[in-house]
This record gives sequence, structure tokens and C-alpha cells, in this order.
Amino acid sequence: MTITGRLAALALATLALAGCQPTAPDDAAFGQRVRAYLLRHPEVLQEVGQRLEAKQAEAEQAAVRKAEAMLPGLRATIERDPRDFVANPGGVVTVTEFYDYRCPHCASVAPRVVALIRANPDVRFVFKEMPIFGPTSLHAALAALAVKAAGGDSIGLYEALMNAHGLDAAAIDRLARQKGAHPADLSAPPASARAQLAQTTALFTRLNLEGTPAFIVGDHIILGEDMAAVYDAVARARAKTPTAG
Repeated sequence: MTITGRLAALALATLALAGCQPTAPDDAAFGQRVRAYLLRHPEVLQEVGQRLEAKQAEAEQAAVRKAEAMLPGLRATIERDPRDFVANPGGVVTVTEFYDYRCPHCASVAPRVVALIRANPDVRFVFKEMPIFGPTSLHAALAALAVKAAGGDSIGLYEALMNAHGLDAAAIDRLARQKGAHPADLSAPPASARAQLAQTTALFTRLNLEGTPAFIVGDHIILGEDMAAVYDAVARARAKTPTAG
């Protein structure tokens, strides 16, 4: 919710709690009554804010549950697209991450993602390029696909891009070349790479995953930097897999 929307909601909720019945919400007297009431009862702002946050969290969880109900039917698309880079391809538990190289939360969680991969060879990790922060993010995603297509160091590029500051096209191309991308694929990305990103975007949208990073483990979706939840989901999935360990 925007700040403006939140303030409007707070004002209306406050007047409801106060028993006021405004006839013209934009009337100056209405605003004065709201201000006066809040000055007398500042604790109401906290109470209403908490209720709004709780409703927002409830709506988010409902959206996650709805998306999780779709996961069984989308399993192959999420976990088995041969165009995606996969770390530990022989792993028996699959984790999928949707991410953007310019997303600060993705960059923050990236070292823990790499640590998970290196410490758990039984975890098959699927990287889903999901550029949501504009042309530079798109350029980085296409460069990553070029490294993957060339059989280069995809994990190395993931780490380098996530650690980079002030990414631009030149820096992205330099890093991608260092990790094995063919220059021609960087200057003129194939249509197939753009089609792959469009299809990933469609999947992301269908699941209503509004932000990155987003992780999928089995029938569970974990939003944000909650690696503890990712590890917990991996442990539960591992326990259900007879061949694990």
C-alpha cells in the first residue's frame, strides 16, 4: 500500500473508531477532526497500523497458498526446463530461485545460496533468471544465459554479478566474457534467450510472485531472504525422499 493510501485508510479507520460520520471526506473540518482525534489518541495510529499490516500479511499468505496449489501441475516447468542453469544436477531435492541481479535482497541472500549449494551436493538448485528492474537487469539475465549456453562458469557469474556495484552493460559484458560467454551472444542475444525470459516472466506472473527473491522447494514457496525457511523446506523434502543421503 502506498503512503498516501495508508494515511487515507488510517484516517477513515480512525474516524470509524471515534464514531465520526463525515459527509465530505475532503472537507477542511473533516481533516481538522481527524488531526484533533489523533493528537488526543496517538495510540490509535499504532493499533490501526498493526491491523493493516496483519491484513496485508494475511492477504500475502493467501496468495502464496493459492500459488502453492498450482505447483504440482507446474512441476516440470519450474524444475526441469533444460534451458535453466542447474547446480548439483544429480541432487535429489530441488530448490528453484527466481532472482534479479539488481535486486538488493537477491544480492544479500546470494552468498547463502552459494553456501547451500556447496555444502549440500544432494540439493539440485535451479536458477530462474527473472529481470524485473529494467533494461540493465534484462541485459544481465541475457548475459547469464549466454554463459550457460557456452558451458561457462555460471555460478561464478552469479556471484560476480551479485557482488558488483553500479552494474552497467559494459561491466556485465566484461564479467560474462570472463566467465565464458561468446562475444557474439552478448552483442546480439539469440531470440531463443529472449523467449526463455518471456516464458519465465509468464510463469512468475502466473504464480503471482510479486517480488524477488522467491524460492520454491517441493510444494512450498518462500518469499524474500528467509533462508532458514528454505533450509527447513529442504530438510522436510529430504526426509520424504527415500534415496536422499
